[in-house]
Amino acid sequence: MTEAVPDISVVVPVHDEQGAAGPLAREIAAAFAGRSFEMVFVNDASRDRTLEELRALQAELPQLRVISHASNAGQSRAVRTGVLAARGAIVVTLDGDGQNPPADAPKLADLLAASPPNVALVGGVRAKRQDSEAKRWASRWANRIRKKLLGDDADDTGCGLKAFRRDIFLRLPYFDHIHRYLPALMIREGYENRYLDVDHRHRETGQSKYTNWGRLMASFSDLLGVMWLKSRSRRPGAISEF
Repeated sequence: MTEAVPDISVVVPVHDEQGAAGPLAREIAAAFAGRSFEMVFVNDASRDRTLEELRALQAELPQLRVISHASNAGQSRAVRTGVLAARGAIVVTLDGDGQNPPADAPKLADLLAASPPNVALVGGVRAKRQDSEAKRWASRWANRIRKKLLGDDADDTGCGLKAFRRDIFLRLPYFDHIHRYLPALMIREGYENRYLDVDHRHRETGQSKYTNWGRLMASFSDLLGVMWLKSRSRRPGAISEF
C-alpha cells in the first residue's frame, strides 16, 4: 500500500538538544493530532544523545522521521535538508530548543492554507519574548536596520516558528543564515507574507548556539549579500503559456 502524502511537514533542526528534542517531538504530535502531517527532525551532527533520543521515539510516534548530518552544517543547512526531504506542500519550522510552543504551529499552517497563492509565508512574532534584555535589545536594533535596508515587512525574523510553501522556498537562492531572511527573499520573488503573534518560552535545557557578537558579524555580511540579490532581481509579471 502506498503511504499517503501528508499535507504538512514540520521541520525541526536540532544540534545538541538532548532532553529537549524528545519532549518537543511529543508536543508537536499532540498539536497536530488529527491532521495529515509528518515531523522531520534534522540532527545536525549532535555530540550528545539527541539522535538516540529521537530514534527511540520513532516506534511511539509513527509520523517522526529522523535525518542526520555527518558534519555540523548549521541551522539553515539543517532546515534546507529537512525541506528537501519533506513531502508536505506546507512546511512549518520550529527551533529545536523548545522555546517555540508547538501549540501555536497549526494556526500558522491554517492561515497559510487559507491564504491566496500569492502569500508564500506566515511568520511567527514572539509577543512575549523570554530572552535576556541584551538579546532582546540586539534583536530590536537588528530588525530595524534590516527592515530599513531590505524593505521587508517582518518585525521578528529571528522567530523559528514559520510556515511556508515548500515549492517556493526551494526556488530561493541558498546561503548560510537564509532562515533569517526568508521574508525579504519571498518578497524578492514577488510573493507576500503574513504574520501572527506566537508565544515564547524559556530555554529549559542546553544553551544558545549564538552570541550577540556572532550574530552581528554574520548579519553584516548577510545583509550586504541580500541587498545585492535584491538589486539583481527582475520580475517578469504574469507568465502565460500558449
